[in-house]
Amino acid sequence: MDPHYYNVDVNWNKDRQGMMCSPELSASLSGNGCIEVATPPEFPKGVPGIWSPEHLFTASVASCIMTTFLAIAENSKLEFTHFGCKAVGKLEKVEKGFEMTEVAVEPQVTLMHEKDRDRALRVLDKTEKNCLITNSIKARVIMNPVITVEPKTEETA
Repeated sequence: MDPHYYNVDVNWNKDRQGMMCSPELSASLSGNGCIEVATPPEFPKGVPGIWSPEHLFTASVASCIMTTFLAIAENSKLEFTHFGCKAVGKLEKVEKGFEMTEVAVEPQVTLMHEKDRDRALRVLDKTEKNCLITNSIKARVIMNPVITVEPKTEETA
């Protein structure tokens, strides 16, 4: 497979804020392919309520877990009614400065049938091993999956 390239431009606006855009995404995100980014509020002059690099780092892990799961689940013919993924990124001071040291992810899968629980766990295991973002970062990724089964109603019983 040939290399793929993803274009992102960041331009400073004011204070500790800027605009991050991708020409490849111009049709989405309100039509301009941009989101506002800033230093997080935990740092001097940080700005609350705006995406930070630390949020984006954590989001890249969670979104890659989702897209990898969806591909593997489709190939495995796993039937599910819901997928969500909560993620918490951990920023720590280390010897050479600050570093994202850990991302805890909690993929949540809702199945239609209890019989699919083991297959769902295998799909999540493959997801963890094949997620290209988690394979590309040095932060430790901890996966704690939550699998539920939809309760049977009179219509589904």
